[in-house]
Amino acid sequence: MTIHDLYETLIACAGGDRPDELDGDLAGFTLGELGYDSLALIETVGRLKVQYGVDIPEDGILEVSTLGDLLRLVHRAAAA
Repeated sequence: MTIHDLYETLIACAGGDRPDELDGDLAGFTLGELGYDSLALIETVGRLKVQYGVDIPEDGILEVSTLGDLLRLVHRAAAA
């Protein structure tokens, strides 16, 4: 999964627009900067489990502040 795939999943779960200024590297953007809260994160994690079989532990979710953090968790969970 790429950072852009993950961002598209986040948008699909929680809605929102795709701002033009986010065309570059998304990894460093915080969820708040992208316009999302913890509920959006929880919904995205649920979708990742259903669609991709990636089970991210609840304690891992607490570590997420940026989209890059979430992607690292996804890759870690997928490799486990």
